[in-house]
Amino acid sequence: MGYYDDHDENRNKRKKGHASYFLTGLGGAIIGALLILLVFPGGGILNNGSDGTTTQKSTSNQPMKQAQQSLAVDVTSAVTDAVDKASDAVVGITNIQETNFWGQGSNAEDSSAEAGTGSGVVYKKDDGKAYIVTNNHVIEGANELEVTLSDGTKLPAKLQGSDPWTDLAVIVVDGNKIKTIAEFGKSEKLKPGEPVIAIGNPLGLQFSGSITQGIISGLERTIEVDINEDGQVDWNAEVIQTDAAINPGNSGGALVNMSGQVIGINSMKIAENAVEGIGLSIPIDSVIPIINDIEEFGEVKRAFLGVNLASVEEISQYHQQNTLKLPKKVTSGVAITGVQSNSPASKAGLKEFDVIVGMDKEEIHDVVELRKYLYNDKKIGDKVKIIYYRDGKKESTEVTLSNSEI
Repeated sequence: MGYYDDHDENRNKRKKGHASYFLTGLGGAIIGALLILLVFPGGGILNNGSDGTTTQKSTSNQPMKQAQQSLAVDVTSAVTDAVDKASDAVVGITNIQETNFWGQGSNAEDSSAEAGTGSGVVYKKDDGKAYIVTNNHVIEGANELEVTLSDGTKLPAKLQGSDPWTDLAVIVVDGNKIKTIAEFGKSEKLKPGEPVIAIGNPLGLQFSGSITQGIISGLERTIEVDINEDGQVDWNAEVIQTDAAINPGNSGGALVNMSGQVIGINSMKIAENAVEGIGLSIPIDSVIPIINDIEEFGEVKRAFLGVNLASVEEISQYHQQNTLKLPKKVTSGVAITGVQSNSPASKAGLKEFDVIVGMDKEEIHDVVELRKYLYNDKKIGDKVKIIYYRDGKKESTEVTLSNSEI
């Protein structure tokens, strides 16, 4: 007769518990292995090498090879094509002025020194000469001019002529070393938002041939210009606005479209602390007639009236009433402060203190409007009807314009 031992029963229960835990763990391991095979159907994380060893699979080698290959690609685009076409036609210009050995004092030995640098665009070769357009302020005051080509070759240059009103000038060099001539486009066809490239020498020849890219930010912008630096506006320049970076030294360089054509001559930069990304360029359609005149005559031929002028708005109220004797309703116009002898104005009977308020059918409010009408709308030999006030009375006369400047 046996007897019942509760210790044996407890041992059996523990054995059954261990077996169930083992089976549960084994089932989890099998399920995990199946999941890994589903996620990594190519063989999982571990692969057997050809030599029988187990190696870890790398997923990063192929992208690295692709990245390395992309660095070796020869990148070409509309921008690089345009640069290839136009960049060698853009040159550096050095303005050399007489000074003395020490740069000051009256007893020092006379010498020459670099007064500034700018850029220019080679646009024509003819009869062994190459013609370069640049800004008037780049060559102003120079005793000597030197041109630096894109390959570093330096050539002496001669001033053909300049025009301060449009800030343009033409210089000439020996054409034997010139290989690339710029092609002019049509600035009238430009559209706001169109991509453009500025090519020049910002901050001097150290950065020669610099390329910046931007867009046409605005067309037919009007900028007031004080040519003689007397604090009065002498001219309104019509320019192209771009956000392509234009810095000192870029003046006279090229603004180029995506066809590699020059569509503007870079001229000015608004340099204020609060202003960024506003570059200005003279439209090439306005440049062409100016440089044609300079090539032929050494200057721009403009209609000549033969008077000294002042805008009425710049004259005190006292002199408007007592010297010019204007009616109170007349608050604008152009006062004649002097008449040159034997000039068109003198021959037409105009006198000092006359106030011009109209030319033909155009109202004239200030000196800038008068100059623009003469320079842009009239030619040498044209007749113009002048409407003016004298001693408070409105009168008119006809003037035949001659060849000179106001």
